[in-house]
Amino acid sequence: MEVNDLVRRFSRTVTDQQKAIFSTLFIAGNQLQTIFDSRIPALSLKQFMLLSVARQAGEPMTFTQLGALLGCSRQNIKKLAEALVKKGFVTIRRSARDGRALCVCPTEKADAYFQNDFARYQEELGYLFEVYTEEEVETLFTLLTRLYAGIKHLEERIDYEENGGDL
Repeated sequence: MEVNDLVRRFSRTVTDQQKAIFSTLFIAGNQLQTIFDSRIPALSLKQFMLLSVARQAGEPMTFTQLGALLGCSRQNIKKLAEALVKKGFVTIRRSARDGRALCVCPTEKADAYFQNDFARYQEELGYLFEVYTEEEVETLFTLLTRLYAGIKHLEERIDYEENGGDL
């Protein structure tokens, strides 16, 4: 079976399209992770995402904050951060705001990595979007950012049901 076969099969009803969108997000994520992991040996895609978000934050973020932002547990962030410490990309320090919390702090090696090594991969990232017009990129961006609202809505429903509510 080819991807086009799946697209045809799942394009009949809105419910089928919802299933296809969900599946596509999962499959595309796996494909991108496989490509990225094979092209950039210094970091896994998950390590890269943690490092990228920590750099963009502008201030140290706690494991809990990073987990909430990246959609994973504090324990997963800790594991990723420890791998990045071993590679010299981050340090882990106590939070200035909460002495119990640990923060991820990018190092100069991380800055150098993004300025030098990652620049060549940034160009490759552009290839991913060459098949889209600028308008299509804007539309995709808008729809994917709306997906966060759907995820939050789903989480709220699950929390409500788990706490004895009945919708």
